[in-house]
Amino acid sequence: MGSYVPSDPGDGPVPVDGPPIPEVPPTSGPKSLTIGAVVKGLAAEFPDISISKIRYLEDQKLLAPRRTPGGYRLYSAGDVSRLRTILRLQRDEFLPLRVIRQELAAGRTESEIASPAAAAPAQTGRAGANIRRASFSIRESGALYSLDDVVEETGAERKLVAELEEYGIIAGQSRAGVRHYDETEREIIRAVAELARYGVAGRNLRVFRTSAERESRLLQQILAPALRSRNPERRREAIEALENLAAVASHLKHLLLVRDLRRVAK
Repeated sequence: MGSYVPSDPGDGPVPVDGPPIPEVPPTSGPKSLTIGAVVKGLAAEFPDISISKIRYLEDQKLLAPRRTPGGYRLYSAGDVSRLRTILRLQRDEFLPLRVIRQELAAGRTESEIASPAAAAPAQTGRAGANIRRASFSIRESGALYSLDDVVEETGAERKLVAELEEYGIIAGQSRAGVRHYDETEREIIRAVAELARYGVAGRNLRVFRTSAERESRLLQQILAPALRSRNPERRREAIEALENLAAVASHLKHLLLVRDLRRVAK
């Protein structure tokens, strides 16, 4: 069994060596988890989970774990379930924390909060061409996929992929003479392949790229001082805030698009 030392005040004990130990000492009550154990338990589903991110959600009044007399956080099974719901709604539904807090306070469940689009993926009539609603970590680009794999998984034509590179929508990279694309680029190709079925060509996508570049610059300006900080903890918190801002911006853009298209449907 590994020994314990506090990571810093309020974080609870973190194992120094040996296998992870999920339960706190018996005096803290059964089934209670330290914040470090919660991170380990959720890391497989949420690779970007961290102690600082959980603490940030607590600061935003989304979590309220029990505290020991010594100040250590103790998470019950209900706390962990609530945290998992919050993280899923951020990742899959692009919902800002304010909305998640309001919905959970109203007693709504994860399935009730999730949009119909997420509950029932769009049918395109082609295997593997369904458009997924997913978010990707700003900090990591994920795995790489060869051009052959991307074409097979997305149903996109090679000519379309080349066109997207030509117009700067994706970049790609060469490895041993073979073009590869990261997870975000793969999903961009998947989405564009679906748009192409309606006659949208690569050159028409410049408006999306320009809009994304402008939004990116705006969000970077908001958090510029913290993003340039030499303090690793402050910079991590800034990146997490940037991901939350990106989710808010994406949600707002969706709402504005729906508003404008609703006029056409009248």
